[in-house]
Amino acid sequence: MSQDAGRSTGERPLQQSLLRGALMKCPACGVGSLFTRYLKVADNCSHCGEALHHHRADDAPAYFTIVIVGHVIVSLVLTVEMAYHPPLWLHAAIWLPMTILVALAVLAPMKGLLVSLQWALLMHGFDPDHKEEIGDRLAPPTA
Repeated sequence: MSQDAGRSTGERPLQQSLLRGALMKCPACGVGSLFTRYLKVADNCSHCGEALHHHRADDAPAYFTIVIVGHVIVSLVLTVEMAYHPPLWLHAAIWLPMTILVALAVLAPMKGLLVSLQWALLMHGFDPDHKEEIGDRLAPPTA
């Protein structure tokens, strides 16, 4: 895959890029890290130089995380309640920390998945033919 001004040109296989994003790797090369911190998407891939700052994930990762974690945890809570009838304090002691830990574990891969989806579908400036306009970048990249 070649590049033009930091943007990959050529085929962008959806399944491969989604897998790479879920693994929190660059959707273009699969080697460089997608994030510089927990949820901070890198401006450019450290390995291939792919521009990643175009993403517009916004609240979608949090929304999908809530939907997934809610379904999993509520199903488990109801199953345990029906089978064992534990006291409420035990429910709180088990499910509150588990909900937080599972949500934190799912959030970053979900954001990586959505950024790579945008990359594969040429959304929000990931298109190599896209011309950046004033306001496309809210802040200049940090060095």
